[in-house]
Amino acid sequence: MLEPSADRELRAERLVAAPPSVVWAALTDLTRMPDWSPELVRMVALRPGGLRVGQQYLGINRRKGVVWPTRSVVAVLEEGVTLAWDTRTSGSRWIYELVPEGHGTRVVHRRPVPRRLTRSGRVFAALALGGAGPHAGELEAGMARTLAGLAAAVER
Repeated sequence: MLEPSADRELRAERLVAAPPSVVWAALTDLTRMPDWSPELVRMVALRPGGLRVGQQYLGINRRKGVVWPTRSVVAVLEEGVTLAWDTRTSGSRWIYELVPEGHGTRVVHRRPVPRRLTRSGRVFAALALGGAGPHAGELEAGMARTLAGLAAAVER
């Protein structure tokens, strides 16, 4: 059986029982992201000025005994609608899209790879994470857990 492509778009979505403004406020407080993400330990702004397009972040990630940094740049910040950053380390883009639905918000979390995963990202995944394809599957499952954590935080 062929291993699923690591370059494929990963996706998770969830209906959250909170208005978009509440979901947006939680989502854009990137200090809270490690509370929900299974791999992210910390996200640190590298420049003053807060969350804005062009802001750079250092992500510290952990999977079992492996810890690694990533460098990301905010690419899209459409108030209450879309937050996206490009992870230069891997070549992927992480996107959160909010859509009002009934009395809640549908949150769509996607990870496309606009061109292809970087060579260094593929080598690192092969050596430290069990391969890029299997790790992509773990990431996709982790995206669903991230949305579950976000929902739990804002539905209280």
